[in-house]
Amino acid sequence: MSALPNCPECLAREKKALKIQYETEAKKAEEEGKDYFIPADRDIGADIEIPMKLDPSTKHFICKRCGLYATREQISDIRDRLNQRESTKEDKQYDYLEWWQKSKKDKQLTK
Repeated sequence: MSALPNCPECLAREKKALKIQYETEAKKAEEEGKDYFIPADRDIGADIEIPMKLDPSTKHFICKRCGLYATREQISDIRDRLNQRESTKEDKQYDYLEWWQKSKKDKQLTK
């Protein structure tokens, strides 16, 4: 694996395309009565590499594919934003349950 970071935007696009492809293949296999294994989300695109080029004078990375121009910190922020999932009803219920089970003293500290 290279020391240069992968472009997070191109990587997310490729993963999304692969996921759609796997889902359509699974539907097609289901219609034919065959079994089809869809890889887990973390495994989809694990082997995709889209390294960015380094501009040594500005210490920014440049994606030759989409034109993203960012520092290592900005790339990390973009990656986190793209990998963030929306909170579901179950997440909110879990958070409430966790809050409910805290002691009264801890609840007053969080207000």
